[in-house]
Amino acid sequence: MRRCAWVNLKNPRYVRYHDEEWGVPLHDDRALFELLILETFQAGLSWECVLNKREAFRQAYDGFEIEKVVRYGEEKCAALMADAGIIRNRRKIEASIANSVVFRQIQVEFGSFDAYIWGFTGGQTVAEDYRLRTTSPLSDAVAGDLKRRGMRFVGSTTVYAYLQSIGVINGHGAECELCGTNESGARTSV
Repeated sequence: MRRCAWVNLKNPRYVRYHDEEWGVPLHDDRALFELLILETFQAGLSWECVLNKREAFRQAYDGFEIEKVVRYGEEKCAALMADAGIIRNRRKIEASIANSVVFRQIQVEFGSFDAYIWGFTGGQTVAEDYRLRTTSPLSDAVAGDLKRRGMRFVGSTTVYAYLQSIGVINGHGAECELCGTNESGARTSV
């Protein structure tokens, strides 16, 4: 199978992520929360590094159950800082906890985070080759709104990558056999 050129074909986890997740429309709030937190940890690092630690993050963050994460205090923050399986950056850990509170507030306001995030495109996927850019007017708008609400580590580049990861932006390149999706979000070859 031909894939996007950025995929490290020697890493089965990365290949599976590209083939089964990246660019696929996602509507489950728990999964949307997980990817948002993971993307914020990516800032300054490679996605492959974060992806390789995903299972450890899932364990450390209680399966990304929002109701648990919003209640994390200093004791849990210290436990996360001591967890060698995840990225131990105090500012990112503190931001992840603060961002969970904002995420929960968005859920309350919009009924779900899914309704909020997909509302920026009217529920439609934007097709845009990954080589085109690393930010867009869409990621600028989402990042600006998230920051206004109090989130941290959500700059336009991070948000653009997030929008690609959850399928709001289908960034598969023309060289990739997975570059298209149909109306239901199912993958189609181009």
